Amino acid sequence: MMADDTELVSNTDQKMEDASAENPARADPPSSDDSGDSDSDSEDEAESNQQIVTLESELSANPYNYDAYVQYIKLLRKTANLEKLRQAREAMSAIFPLSPSLWLEWARDEASLAASENVPEIVMLYERGLSDYQSVSLWCDYLSFMLEFDPSVRGYPSEGISKMRSLFERAIPAAGFHVTEGNRIWEGYREFEQGVLATIDEADIEERNKQIQRIRSIFHRHLSVPLENLSSTLIAYKTWELEQGIDLDIGSDDLSKVSHQVAVANKKAQQMYSERAHLEENISKQDLSDTEKFQEFMNYIKFEKTSGDPTRVQAIYERAVAEYPVSSDLWIDYTVYLDKTLKVGKAITHAYSRATRSCPWTGDLWARYLLALERGSASEKEIYDVFEKSLQCTFSSFEEYLDLYLTRVDGLRRRMLSTRMLEALDYSLIRETFQQASDYLTPHMQNTDSLLHLHTYWANLELNIGKDLAGARGVWDSFLKKSGGMLAAWHAYIDMEVHLGHIKEARSIYRRCYTRKFDGTGSEDICKGWLRFEREHGDLEHFDLAVQKVMPRLEELQLMRLQQESTPVKPSAGLKEHSSQKRKAEQNVEEESLAKRQKRKSQKEVDLGGQSATVPATKNVKAENGKTADSDKEETEDAKPLKPKVYRDECTAFISNLSVKAQEEDIRKFFGDDGGVDSIRILHHKDTGKPRGLAYADFVDDEHLAAAIAKNRKMFFGKKISIARSNPKKGKKEFTRRGNVDGSGNSKDPSLISEKAKAPLGGETEGERKGNEVEVRGKNTFAVPRNVKPLGYTTPKPSADETPKSNDEFRNMFLKK
Repeated sequence: MMADDTELVSNTDQKMEDASAENPARADPPSSDDSGDSDSDSEDEAESNQQIVTLESELSANPYNYDAYVQYIKLLRKTANLEKLRQAREAMSAIFPLSPSLWLEWARDEASLAASENVPEIVMLYERGLSDYQSVSLWCDYLSFMLEFDPSVRGYPSEGISKMRSLFERAIPAAGFHVTEGNRIWEGYREFEQGVLATIDEADIEERNKQIQRIRSIFHRHLSVPLENLSSTLIAYKTWELEQGIDLDIGSDDLSKVSHQVAVANKKAQQMYSERAHLEENISKQDLSDTEKFQEFMNYIKFEKTSGDPTRVQAIYERAVAEYPVSSDLWIDYTVYLDKTLKVGKAITHAYSRATRSCPWTGDLWARYLLALERGSASEKEIYDVFEKSLQCTFSSFEEYLDLYLTRVDGLRRRMLSTRMLEALDYSLIRETFQQASDYLTPHMQNTDSLLHLHTYWANLELNIGKDLAGARGVWDSFLKKSGGMLAAWHAYIDMEVHLGHIKEARSIYRRCYTRKFDGTGSEDICKGWLRFEREHGDLEHFDLAVQKVMPRLEELQLMRLQQESTPVKPSAGLKEHSSQKRKAEQNVEEESLAKRQKRKSQKEVDLGGQSATVPATKNVKAENGKTADSDKEETEDAKPLKPKVYRDECTAFISNLSVKAQEEDIRKFFGDDGGVDSIRILHHKDTGKPRGLAYADFVDDEHLAAAIAKNRKMFFGKKISIARSNPKKGKKEFTRRGNVDGSGNSKDPSLISEKAKAPLGGETEGERKGNEVEVRGKNTFAVPRNVKPLGYTTPKPSADETPKSNDEFRNMFLKK
């Protein structure tokens, strides 16, 4: 298996030196042709060395350039610069998980130079490669290397046999279930056991029978796995049994002479392969795009999940992540499956370790990694190391950093309170984590609910676990120095003190914040909150003092609000210019209309011999300014400002979870090239100009829109995109409590228009004419007295026999006697 064309290319000068040492007669000066070849090789080598220098400069400036590393390693192999080659590979593997082909290339290069003393180093290379990806080719090379170069295995000693059997048993679940390539592992296992059988003395019948039974068992296990070419495996098994003296019909599938269990298992395996044959064919097609092939892998995974065999599900997941190692959605899907299926174990934490190396920019994977370590009872040092490594990564949002900090604190809290915790944890770890989170996130998430949640959590833990009231107050005081404009933060601080029964401290916080300016009605709310607090917790003296403080503040706020309402809103410069242009255009239209009416009037009546005749005005009759009416119309239209294009989203798809790498042409190609896409709008951040992962796609008709929506949750650039029909009207307020109101605050519902508005200018409303009480409307009615009935008052009902009074009787009741 080791024979391959991947050996290192030797240096030309070294070849010549070796040839001269072996045969002095060949040390003569080269011919003219040889000289030409040598010059050509020298030029190639000089060019390669120049490229190496350039790549070294690029990698020094940007060590995260994956393609530059691949090219650099390729050139170093070509020039046989072994020392630099090793250094480059180590540097790349420290940053990136190498692909199976890169690991295989590295291991084979070192194996070609193998000696007995450096076998453990090469074994470690193979183990590191298999730690990243479970590759069949890498496993086969590893097993072949051990058989050929490991002194403890060579010659089949008892310790070496045990070592190889253990290695083969590791390879089977890792690569032996690969439907199209898994046969290589099984066949290698049988060949090894056949070699062991050949070393057993023929006189030792008992030991030979044990070994024969071991080979038979491997055949039986192999025949029960749904793999490609099972019929060939069955023929090989029958041939082998024939050699052992058991007569089996090689030309048929008859297994009547073997155990019933083996026959049933083989039949089931063949059926399972038939069910998977088309799935294997789909993922092996050469003309598929990456997106299409990825979707075929996901279909395959979904199918294996329905079969309920975790080993087979893991096998197809491993094949998928080897094909798409940087798909965060795939890694999340894989690890979530392992969490549900395996619950705990090294397999889960190892999968998370590989996932975070492949997609270090995904905060969700790091947070799940920390939880998996906690479930597996990992040490504090191991969890801390992973947490610190996660903070060195670059995420797309600060919310992901916040989630990591909270996950870390959650774990510390749980383990600190757990009775099963073996190692003692100090509360200072929680305090340090909170402090680090606050220092890092406050400049970026100031005045946000997420940051408020962090500090609320911190203050609660200071009280409940740290037993430090001063520490909890310090958390709030520090937070309010930077986010004092958040009303919710003040309320949370006050609630903490009230909950602890510290009424005096809560009152002092109200005194600190009641004069602050908060958004919306927050300033009024904090004042009213203080009054409510004193009603519920204070005595009369404190209540009167609160009223004395709060009422002037409320009056001040009310006056400010009245001034804001009475001050007309000044239009912006752009709006002023637009209004000016509009007025000029309207004035031109009015002047044009007046000129037209005068001309039509003068031309309408023409006296012909004492009779009047009507002469139609033509379009080409010139106005007083010498221009035609049509030209006047054109100038009027040109005078109107150009309006921006309005998208009504009547046949539009809204796309989210879009990769920032996706361009307009990529989206158009994703929906198809049949002309259904009218336009595409990718949304960008206002500040940075970077894509937001959102887009709108306009379609020519509903049929194409429906086809686009059908692709919802499909993979696009390694992410499951969401596609839904855009419905902008959904988020608009159509009605308010008083009815349909336009942008100016005026009611559009005729039934809600006040009577005063309907009355003539300067006139009275119907209610005023009739002397009825008129409802006082508007916001500025706080000073208008109202007739309020006492609490518990009910209108007395007239008795049944009571006679209604007439108008005269009512009038007499109020007349003075």
